[in-house]
Amino acid sequence: MRGSMAASRDYPSPSTLTSGLTLPSTCDPPGEENPPTQKTWIVGLAKVFGATGHMGRSIVKTCLSHGDNVTAVGRVGEHTLDQMQGWHDSCLGLLCDVRVSKTVESVIENTIRHFGAVDVIVNCTGYGVIGACEDQDVCDLRAQFETNFFGCLNIVQQSLPYFRKRNAGRYLIFSSTSGALGVPGLGPYCATKYAVEGLIESLLYEVDAFNIKATLVAPGHLRLDEPTGLDDKGSDSADKSRLPTYGHFLVKSPSQPYESQNAPAAHAKRVVQWLSNQQPTSAVKSAELTWQLGHCSFPPLRLLLGSFAVESIRDRLRCIIEEIEDWKHLSFPRADDRDQQTPQPAGEDSTSQHQLTPGDEITEVADGDMEIDEG
Repeated sequence: MRGSMAASRDYPSPSTLTSGLTLPSTCDPPGEENPPTQKTWIVGLAKVFGATGHMGRSIVKTCLSHGDNVTAVGRVGEHTLDQMQGWHDSCLGLLCDVRVSKTVESVIENTIRHFGAVDVIVNCTGYGVIGACEDQDVCDLRAQFETNFFGCLNIVQQSLPYFRKRNAGRYLIFSSTSGALGVPGLGPYCATKYAVEGLIESLLYEVDAFNIKATLVAPGHLRLDEPTGLDDKGSDSADKSRLPTYGHFLVKSPSQPYESQNAPAAHAKRVVQWLSNQQPTSAVKSAELTWQLGHCSFPPLRLLLGSFAVESIRDRLRCIIEEIEDWKHLSFPRADDRDQQTPQPAGEDSTSQHQLTPGDEITEVADGDMEIDEG
């Protein structure tokens, strides 16, 4: 049943950690001036890092606590359908492999059949291999691109016709700081995230006329700071265990040139391990802001969550600006600028001066200009 948002239906209310946490007023976030209506979410759609991961699990709980409907999508090969069902009356449990478009299509169709609509799709897909670019073979590269990029593309292509027909829809795509900066030891993974960023940014221009919005969410490494969690069967538990040491990354044994602990390619392993131990970003706060993104009127293209993400991207952009300023003196003038700077002699046809015909040879003379030898 859709309409005004119902009560929490015996599900825990949002944590006190999120008290006062809200998106900027320019987004028109849900509140008194923009009362939220009940929406239906699909959360997960992942091979490795879906609704049962810390981020996906927190988003599912937050959406349910606000009275929304949720389809929680588990990890094919790691969960059974029985484990994904029975979480909550307003939660539909399904399985999916984003690399297979038919399974994505099935999730969307089953959600529409069960709840009557789909309003927001959250993609928490993530899989990476830690190792030097030279050490990662074609299978490693394909596995990362098929999951991170083609999985995202499958989700978009299978859901866009439905969103266009409704003239409404929203994508919340979990990206990474690796989608904006290169990390030694994570080359192919960074490439997949760069590709996702380019895909979603281009997509927004294409679907703006259909009232379809998308946001790239880049969190820092997440910690599980909920008072209670959801186990694989969706029941409440007191498990506050941290994420695995390397999260959703596979560590590959380095070859001889890269086996030194100080090798640049080992940097990613150290960073991921440090972030896993520190886990600086709150999953609960990130989930609350993600829910607000699904209900605000004017979502941003990118949302960085956590100080680690903000500082990393800011430093990267600062380096780009500094490099542009350092080398801008080497930029070449446009053709029309050059014509304005060096006016042609009276009576000379400037349009025919630079026309080439087959057989002409071009050589560079001492002063750097080009000389045309007509054959």
